[in-house]
Amino acid sequence: MLYEEKIPKTWLSITTVLYVAGIAAMAVGTVPDEFGLWLGLSVMFLVLIYLPFNAVPLSKYIYHRIQVDGRTLRVGRERIALADLDPASVHAAAEQAVPPGHGNARLVGGGWGVPMGMDSVVVTTRRGEALAIATRDRTAFLSALGTALRA
Repeated sequence: MLYEEKIPKTWLSITTVLYVAGIAAMAVGTVPDEFGLWLGLSVMFLVLIYLPFNAVPLSKYIYHRIQVDGRTLRVGRERIALADLDPASVHAAAEQAVPPGHGNARLVGGGWGVPMGMDSVVVTTRRGEALAIATRDRTAFLSALGTALRA
């Protein structure tokens, strides 16, 4: 693996610990007698509080996780062969201080848009298709991608 961009799990860990601690505290006084009530409240807190507070980190993990190995660029659920990418577009993206607007670039990975707190990189394939890739570390990603394309 030449490059792997993992999503920070701090927020997810904190909210999971708080959820489990809250559910465990509720269980202390209610589980033997009111198991159904405890189970219902656990599900309600999961659906109404835990999942909405973790929707963005979970979607970043599913749709915008980046891995570059010797032959493949993987972004979320998509895999793109490195041989299909235009090395000149990667070099041009690395030279730009501020990324241009996406224009007609297709967002790779399956998400709806670039999440808050992430930057985007626009590269093209050898067929001319523009691809927008959401990344947390633009410089490191483009450096690793450029290295993989030269090899």
